[in-house]
Amino acid sequence: MPARETDASGRMAKFKFNNKHDEARRRRNEISVELRKARKDDQMLKRRNLNEDDCDTLSPHGDMKSPPLTMTVDQVVAGMSSSEETIILQATQTCRKMLSREKCPPIDVMISKGIVPRCVEFLGYHHNAALQFESAWALTNVASGTSEQTHVVIKHGAVPKLIELLESPYPNVAEQAVWALGNIAGDGPGARDLVLSQGAMRLLVGLINPITPVSFARNIVWTISNLCRNKNPAPPFEIVKTALPTLKTLLSNADKDILADACWALSYLTDGPNEKIQAVLDCGVVPHLVALLASPEVGVLTPALRAVGNIVTGNDIQTDSIINASGIKYLCALLQHTRLNIVKEAAWTISNITAGNPEQIQHVIDAQVLPPLLHVLQSGDFKSQKEAAWAVTNMTSGGTVQQLALLVQLGVLIPFCNLLDAKDWKTVVVVLDGLTNILTAAEKMGEVERVAIMIEEAGGLDKLENLQHHENEQVYQKAVAMIDTFFAEGEAEDQRLEPGTVDGQLNLQAAAAPEGGFNF
Repeated sequence: MPARETDASGRMAKFKFNNKHDEARRRRNEISVELRKARKDDQMLKRRNLNEDDCDTLSPHGDMKSPPLTMTVDQVVAGMSSSEETIILQATQTCRKMLSREKCPPIDVMISKGIVPRCVEFLGYHHNAALQFESAWALTNVASGTSEQTHVVIKHGAVPKLIELLESPYPNVAEQAVWALGNIAGDGPGARDLVLSQGAMRLLVGLINPITPVSFARNIVWTISNLCRNKNPAPPFEIVKTALPTLKTLLSNADKDILADACWALSYLTDGPNEKIQAVLDCGVVPHLVALLASPEVGVLTPALRAVGNIVTGNDIQTDSIINASGIKYLCALLQHTRLNIVKEAAWTISNITAGNPEQIQHVIDAQVLPPLLHVLQSGDFKSQKEAAWAVTNMTSGGTVQQLALLVQLGVLIPFCNLLDAKDWKTVVVVLDGLTNILTAAEKMGEVERVAIMIEEAGGLDKLENLQHHENEQVYQKAVAMIDTFFAEGEAEDQRLEPGTVDGQLNLQAAAAPEGGFNF
């Protein structure tokens, strides 16, 4: 079945797929907005550094006393304009503390007073690492705000200086520069590409090694993931793919935050054409990604599942890489997860496997996926039901007669017919397609009347008749065609086209009946 984002009338003009399984798989276009909303909970785009308690120990010069927050904004601005670096440092640290307030930090006030260009200037004070640290922290928190606030930081030339600080001999200065760049990259494609164009990825990857402290590594990986993030446009792949060997190594890390952000990065890099998917596969991440589908940490499981789901939107060979790594058994378990979004993602992923060839569909059957999938179709939340319906209909489109017969034997018709009442017309179209496919297969076997009776007993015929009055043209045309072809009596029965020539005939893989016929 062609991809979801194509026009449905074009999709339904012809059922025969001629084994072009690669084009059957559904990418994320239609649901990308919804997924972007979900990501706000799963991974923060920007982060403010509120770690006031550790500010002195983080400072390169631990002997410096932290000034009390008794200065006014104007006093801070005056201090940052002083000619004495001791006063500049105290004022800048106070500025940073003000911007680190958890509630209502005075970002716009500080911007209006001109502190951003001063902080950017201080980034270049290589003789004063403490001042570099405090100014980088202040800029981090300005860049954690709105796009307008982040743009002020960019406009005053912070990016090249922050990238230069990635090579600072002081780890805390380098870490604060990483954090600031992560916030800037998280602002959107333009800011992201600016950071990438100035060589940040190579330096970030170089900061990760076996002795990198966990807190530092977390910030690095989060920033890398932001540099891989966003579409329209996607980041320059030639640059971001250089992170792949490091991301593979990070999938063996014990820290759940590092794991999660590494998986998010991989989910972004696999969300695209097959060439990008292949580059990710070539670096050898699949066994590690699939193993993470068993993670008890939802924060890790969610992006790992997202990445696996993106991989199976690729071609048959790419999909086979997930199957060969035993991915289907994990997906089967995830159909029974307590989190609705995990169930929906698992069903969507399975729908892209059932869009494949009969061998891939058989792997789904052999892994005992159909019973929990049909349970989701019957009892899941609507978003999950919709994905399960796609999984079933894709299976009816590319499966063998035996595989379709098994679907019917396992009871697909009742939950399928129930969805004919769905308010979402696109889901109704998917179900109508699947039912037509099943009836067409049954017709090949001379069992169409038995299947039609089963659909009628499931309440399907009454719903089909109601759909003849549906406001959506595709829905009512399909409903009329089904009734005329499979449920009409008398002369209509004689007018049925031969199985091989019905408009919309399935490309079924078997011409012979399953052994023992269609045993319902």
